[in-house]
Amino acid sequence: MSEGSSASGDSRPEENPPGLPVPEGDVHDWYLRGMELLGRGSPAAAAQVLQRASAAEPGSRSIREALARAQFDAGRYPEAADNFRVIVEASPSDDYAHFGLGLALARSGDHAAAAEYLALASAMRPDAAHYTDALRSLRARAAVRPADRDGPRPGPHDDGEQGGR
Repeated sequence: MSEGSSASGDSRPEENPPGLPVPEGDVHDWYLRGMELLGRGSPAAAAQVLQRASAAEPGSRSIREALARAQFDAGRYPEAADNFRVIVEASPSDDYAHFGLGLALARSGDHAAAAEYLALASAMRPDAAHYTDALRSLRARAAVRPADRDGPRPGPHDDGEQGGR
């Protein structure tokens, strides 16, 4: 991380929303604290700390990825998608970023775009079963249209009559 960030430079009002305490330490400390909170099952708190770290070090892929994971786990899917997208744009060969973006887009309701990113992740890492499982699951849900949930529909050779010819 760069040496430019310090806790003393964080007292500007526009960077410290009211009621949000300034994390102790430097950007690396914020990242470690965010990862600890994420690991302990506190994604919303982790996202707050990691957001500050990301603002201080916007070019850090590891901070941005951790922030996106925290946002996803906190149910903030559009924000997670935005952060995963930044990683994908900066590093198009990052399979995990494609996977995260696909999952976040799926949870946001953009299934077509989600399938595209999940397919890319699966193609990049065909050995990652969870990538292909997520893609398969998304495609299966997309294939089930509302009418299909009510029961079988007549097939192309079924005229609706019982019995044969």
